[in-house]
Amino acid sequence: MNPFEIIIVGGGMVGAATALGLARQGRQVALIERQVPQPFSPSQPMDLRVSAISHASVALLSDLGAWADIEAMRVCPYRRLETWEAEDSRVCFSAEQLDLPQLGYMVENRLIQLGLWQQFSRYDNLHVFSPASITSMHQKGQQHYVELDNGDTLTAPWLIGADGANSRVRDYAKIGITSWDYRQHCMLINVETASPQQDITWQQFFPSGPRSFLPLCGQQASLVWYDSPQRIQQLCQLDAAQLKEEIVANFPAEVGEVTPVNWGVFPLTRRHAQQYHRHGVVVIGDAAHTINPLAGQGVNLGFKDVAALLDACADAGEHWQDDATLAAYEKARRTDNTMMQTGMDVFYAAFSNRITPLKLARNAVFKLAEHSGPVKKHVLKYALGL
Repeated sequence: MNPFEIIIVGGGMVGAATALGLARQGRQVALIERQVPQPFSPSQPMDLRVSAISHASVALLSDLGAWADIEAMRVCPYRRLETWEAEDSRVCFSAEQLDLPQLGYMVENRLIQLGLWQQFSRYDNLHVFSPASITSMHQKGQQHYVELDNGDTLTAPWLIGADGANSRVRDYAKIGITSWDYRQHCMLINVETASPQQDITWQQFFPSGPRSFLPLCGQQASLVWYDSPQRIQQLCQLDAAQLKEEIVANFPAEVGEVTPVNWGVFPLTRRHAQQYHRHGVVVIGDAAHTINPLAGQGVNLGFKDVAALLDACADAGEHWQDDATLAAYEKARRTDNTMMQTGMDVFYAAFSNRITPLKLARNAVFKLAEHSGPVKKHVLKYALGL
């Protein structure tokens, strides 16, 4: 029997950051993860899963001591962002507008996770159980008991679910979710580019869904193609030469000459936990909420969750295990997460509609946004976490 103060299930980006932050506060933390992250080598190909890391997320990762290690591996800064539907209705953002060196960074998810894991050895009070899987969970009194496939049984009054959208911890706590399917799939395509590394990320809207360009290190990029499940399934059956022809035919000219390297498909589903804590069980990151990835805010919202939970624990002092601490965490995050989810849903609905008056109206809004001055800066600051 291994008693702890906190058990965290899921050692991905959000779970690892939560474990580090709580260990730094002096808590006795156990982290359970099914797979140990693979070591980094510069020769490794780019992963499909990449995130646009905001300034707020970089600040958290820096505070946890991980950003320097992540930056030493592979990151791609971007300094400009453009979004449009009609060619004459572009909204353009740049780092210069906020006197910043960059708007953010494109980073492979696994490297963010690895950079966080590399800090674990600094804390004797952080105990990692990996590779390990959970065989059962139950509660007795104020304690949660987690049994692992290696025979260990862990106990703690707090159990944190950072185990993703299909959270087993959330189900164990009987925390319900509100969810719906966007009736779209997302295809990620890593490509080699004829152009040198670019400093811009862009997105064009189509009735079938947006198409985006994310710069990566060197002469590489990630293309994001949203479309119906049927259309995406057709694209997946193509070889690299055929997929290249489809990219040329369906992406704007800005994409340039590209060669597909590898690709994968992910369904789009919106989920929101009906509560973020119950009987000492806490959900965080994708276990609490998933969002349409239109604005690339998914992991940034997760890191905001981490920061809010750490702040709530620090503010509570010696009474950090009280329910009031978890209530403060939920209060700090639910409104922001709901606003971001709703905003992305409005975008999704508005740009999926082919009605001509609505199309004219939304392009007029884009034109207005481009010349909105302080409002435009405020929106950009909010997205960057400034």
